[in-house]
Amino acid sequence: MPLALLALAVGAFGIGTTEFVMMGLLPDVADDLNISIPSAGHLVSAYALGVVIGAPLLAAVTARMSRRTVLIGLMGLFVVGNALSALAPDNGWLLAARFLSGLPHGAFFGVGAVVATNMVAPERKARSVSLMFLGLTVANVAGVPVATLMGQHLGWRATFLGVSAIGLAAIAALAFLIPHDHEHTTAQGLRGELAALRSLPVWLSLGTTVAGFGALFAAYSYITPMLTDAAGYAGASVTLLLALFGVGATAGNLLGGRLADHSLRGTLFGGLTALVAVLALFPLLMRTELTAAVAVILLGMAAFATGSPLQLMVMEKASSAPSLASSANQAAFNLANAGGAWIGGLALAAGFGVTSPALAGVALAVLGLAVASLAYAVDRRRAPVAGRERIVASHVPQEAEAVHH
Repeated sequence: MPLALLALAVGAFGIGTTEFVMMGLLPDVADDLNISIPSAGHLVSAYALGVVIGAPLLAAVTARMSRRTVLIGLMGLFVVGNALSALAPDNGWLLAARFLSGLPHGAFFGVGAVVATNMVAPERKARSVSLMFLGLTVANVAGVPVATLMGQHLGWRATFLGVSAIGLAAIAALAFLIPHDHEHTTAQGLRGELAALRSLPVWLSLGTTVAGFGALFAAYSYITPMLTDAAGYAGASVTLLLALFGVGATAGNLLGGRLADHSLRGTLFGGLTALVAVLALFPLLMRTELTAAVAVILLGMAAFATGSPLQLMVMEKASSAPSLASSANQAAFNLANAGGAWIGGLALAAGFGVTSPALAGVALAVLGLAVASLAYAVDRRRAPVAGRERIVASHVPQEAEAVHH
């Protein structure tokens, strides 16, 4: 695998850290800015809104630019957003800075996925995407806990300065390791990029992402009360258990990338089926501390095994605009975050029990399987190929500057 993938992983590590660390810093931010915890929670929503808006928008408006330049520029915007977060004088400015920090998130992963797949042979595309995503999953194992501890001991502003430093390191790595591609940029522009999304298979792929990862966030958003109220863990143990989730997500991401290179569609269906099974068993697994810890690991593995297949699927379906489609898929991930948390909260508020969000997740995962099955049926009807068992993103335009010989 090209060393340039390391640069993408470093950027993903910084993005993953700043995305999730706010959850652990909410009490500190609320105390310092004299606001309530629910008001501080809007900082999480502001970041997610930035991702949803910025992912397709930035990918589209930079369609004519060198992807190397775009990646460096996006990481520069990330550094500025986090530095402004550290310097924000009040909650209003911090909300704006968090929104700004979220803008480059989806476009970075979207454009980065295209760059990653163009640097490897067709049979290694899924693994290249999974290695970029590795930075995101490792952030949950190491980046978020360390950044949270930094914020608790040095102040929350120090956390965002530290994340800015990671962003600067990523810029240096991108500048040194990502190949130049100025003479091979796309010429179709914004209108051509948007036209590529007028496709039912693209929207079915995005719908699978929303439903599948909505299932994850329906349960994961309420994992703390499950672990403390159902499994009996002390509150101080939750941070370690969330790190275990990151371990499972990392393993699932790497496994999914390797399997998807052999059977993309099979890996997607297998991951979603495993997610249904794990979430269905949550009420039983949350009865003891040991089985609850196993459940957290399995949840991360099952969910993130589908990450690379979903990313490649949507890139293939919009092969003439892979950067925009890939970025739109990142927006879908964040819609899944918000929608899944909302649906899980409805189950909890209805009084169905502390583990009921996991059962709401089962319904969403089944919906994801249904949408994926519909997408498969549409593919077979549009382009029937005898014995076709997998879809490989081999129609993404190969760019001479990014292929290693």
